[in-house]
Amino acid sequence: MDVQAIIQWGGIFMICVIVFVETGLFVGFFLPGDSLLVTAGIFAASGHLNLTWLLLLASICAVVGDQVGYLIGRSAGHALYKRDDSMFFKKKHLQKAHDFYEKYGGKTIVIARFVPIVRTFAPAVAGAAEMNYRRFVSFNVFGGVLWVCSTVLLGFFMGRMIGAERVNKYIHVIIIAVVFLSILPGIIEYMRTRAKSAAPPLPPAEAEEK
Repeated sequence: MDVQAIIQWGGIFMICVIVFVETGLFVGFFLPGDSLLVTAGIFAASGHLNLTWLLLLASICAVVGDQVGYLIGRSAGHALYKRDDSMFFKKKHLQKAHDFYEKYGGKTIVIARFVPIVRTFAPAVAGAAEMNYRRFVSFNVFGGVLWVCSTVLLGFFMGRMIGAERVNKYIHVIIIAVVFLSILPGIIEYMRTRAKSAAPPLPPAEAEEK
């Protein structure tokens, strides 16, 4: 997905739509949330977007998106885990978010903001687990604002350091670098998972020693 085109032609409105869909609807797990917000911050630094409105509206959409995800999970309950795979829904993604929730509890709603794919499914998992609503809202608001502000401001200060002229001149290189860095954790996690699945099982004696 062309992050630059989204920002240039859709502006803050399109950014907010993507943030909402990625955080609130299962179909948004493939959307470039992190790289989009960092790049939006870079554009704001060069005067193409209003920083204040960007931070405010994107934060609202991130919070509302998670609220929708929570309500979907709450209404579906454990039936959510019996749903068949489709083009926009994969049980493995839901299970990954579930494992996160089992490990971190309510803090998952904050931590998952910075983990692609997991952030899309985490609210639904919390809803299906019947997490206390007020507690969810607290984590949701804190996590949503933290995610948007940290990524946008990172891009904004990067843009200021680089300078408007260089941003305009090397924008494609900058976007490629941002996208690569945003998906790098996912690549590392994928390689770790493959390495674990490819490793031969330990003999019983060794397994007991460990």
